Amino acid sequence: MAAELRSLFSPIQVGRLTLKNRIYSSGHAEAMAEAGRPGERLLRYHEAKARGGCALTIFGGSSSVHPSSPAAAWKQIANHDDSIIPAYRAIADAVHRHGCLVLTQLTHLGRRAQADGDETSVLLAPSQIPERVHRDVPHELEGEQIGELVRAFGEAARRSRDGGLDGIEISMAHNHLIDQFWSPLSNQRLDDYGGSLGNRMRFATEVLSEIRRRVGGDFVVGARISGDEFTRGGLTAADMAEIARRLATSGLIDFLSIIGGGAHTYELQAAAVPNMSYARGVYVPLAAAIKQAAPRMPIFHASRIVDPVHADRAVAAGHLDVVGMTRALIADPDLPRKAREGRFDDIRTCVGANEGCIDRIYQGKPVTCVQNPATGREGELADVRVATKPKRVVVVGGGVAGLEAARMAAIRGHRVMLFERAAELGGQVLLAARAPARAEYAGIIRFLVAQVEKLGVSIRLGVEATAAAVLDERPEAVIVATGSQPYIPPLPGCDGKHVVTDRDVLAGEATVGANVVVVDDVHTQAALSTAELLLEQGKRVEVISPLFYVGQDIGVTSIAPLYARLHTRGIVLTPGTELRAVEGSTVVVANVHSGVERRVESVDTVVLAAGSRSTDGLYRALKGRVPELYAAGDCVAPRGVHQAILDGTRVARAI
Repeated sequence: MAAELRSLFSPIQVGRLTLKNRIYSSGHAEAMAEAGRPGERLLRYHEAKARGGCALTIFGGSSSVHPSSPAAAWKQIANHDDSIIPAYRAIADAVHRHGCLVLTQLTHLGRRAQADGDETSVLLAPSQIPERVHRDVPHELEGEQIGELVRAFGEAARRSRDGGLDGIEISMAHNHLIDQFWSPLSNQRLDDYGGSLGNRMRFATEVLSEIRRRVGGDFVVGARISGDEFTRGGLTAADMAEIARRLATSGLIDFLSIIGGGAHTYELQAAAVPNMSYARGVYVPLAAAIKQAAPRMPIFHASRIVDPVHADRAVAAGHLDVVGMTRALIADPDLPRKAREGRFDDIRTCVGANEGCIDRIYQGKPVTCVQNPATGREGELADVRVATKPKRVVVVGGGVAGLEAARMAAIRGHRVMLFERAAELGGQVLLAARAPARAEYAGIIRFLVAQVEKLGVSIRLGVEATAAAVLDERPEAVIVATGSQPYIPPLPGCDGKHVVTDRDVLAGEATVGANVVVVDDVHTQAALSTAELLLEQGKRVEVISPLFYVGQDIGVTSIAPLYARLHTRGIVLTPGTELRAVEGSTVVVANVHSGVERRVESVDTVVLAAGSRSTDGLYRALKGRVPELYAAGDCVAPRGVHQAILDGTRVARAI
């Protein structure tokens, strides 16, 4: 065991359970349920974490305990009747095989959902106050309905125990029903469930008491709470410390899990799962404050802790007891085992992109990882088979698709040579990392480059790989990952000297004047990150987009902090607008709905973020001339980082 990780790899008692180390995967909605039931995909996803060496994994984030809490929207688990028990047993058996413990998270969403007319026709909440994110006006809970929901929590807990799970976590965070009762922003009741803190905590106490009645005292029960709602008029850090103290002294729970913020606004929804623009360990002080308020209670905490050394220091300092390295385990489920063996360079460190995990979950898409294509696809990609016959493989292109293809081909035993025409490896990801608050993106490249070098891939930088040069190597298989080039729309004036691309700006190769118009026809982060860089340089920037809002394809947890930074610096965002022409220092744009044109005067520079088109000439030139030929990444069709890496691993496994 690495000497510097003694605290992280020490055991801890939580209720009747002993965790073998302090690393766990916190409850999150994997969006993998099938008709409300956990299936094979979810089982394999959590078994991979168990195999990798974590002490505990919590599955089924936001599992519904009652039909009035919709489960379908995010493909969540519905724990409504005993038919779920066999699926629980299957997950418990799979995780336990690897010496790992397993819990599930149970909740009722309250107003934090949308009534879909199928599972539920109306939402239930403490008061008729809609949430800003989901906006449905709920029904104010009646006394008999409260009693029904209390019983539903107890029954769901009993099913969890009958399913062989080691315990449960009750969500009292993210503005779900229980903490909706707590907050004066969502609870304006005048009965025994409103007013004083004791009254507002009554529902939570009744739920926990019913759970204990149904499962007994030796089944682990934890509560996930916020350390501070970060909302004017909401629950403060002092309020949450008092709530934590009362929960801890109730004798009804075995641990507290702490998050930062809530999720009842778009801004808080993003802050609850902080991306790379936030500091690492941003909410550790909140966990430490709860630890002070409830010193004898095991404190769990997950939020942007991705480095095992950082995790160990947090435990050693007494700020928390068990570290949720959830996104870190999504990026590399083998992180605990690698850290224990001192193999820190082999850990694929989470970069906080949120593109493959939480931002997909919010769209109801199964969780994966922007840089680890095997996550969520364990059935297809978890096992790597050594090639039956090692081959000479040439990879052309040193972006993420080419690097992943070279890495996987080398792991499988092939002899690999990689050509890259630039002076360094990394391609467009390195450009993206030059934007403000995006530096960690380069970590994707650092891992891949370190691995291909370690695996002995022969790398030729600064070499243009022509068809003749490739054929001279007498390859048995060729993977072409030559990427793409910026697209310049065929509009008047787009070939002008003061018209540049977003890539030119990020590379530092463009001269940009004081007044800038950025044309966004990509709708992901490329245009707005380029705009942010220009704002930092003191430019005046207007971004136009033909969509309903600028950056419409950016994930929900990424766009809120990005918008906050942009608007703080005075950005002008003009949606519903398309470029018509560039006439010297005048940019002609039009409203896409009405067709009415507008002239933007005194523009020094136009930045085109119009996407790209495949650079596939080499691929087409080699067709029929090598035994095996594959294309990967943007060479196939311009897409995102995750798809490029997925292409790379798939073609390398096919050789």
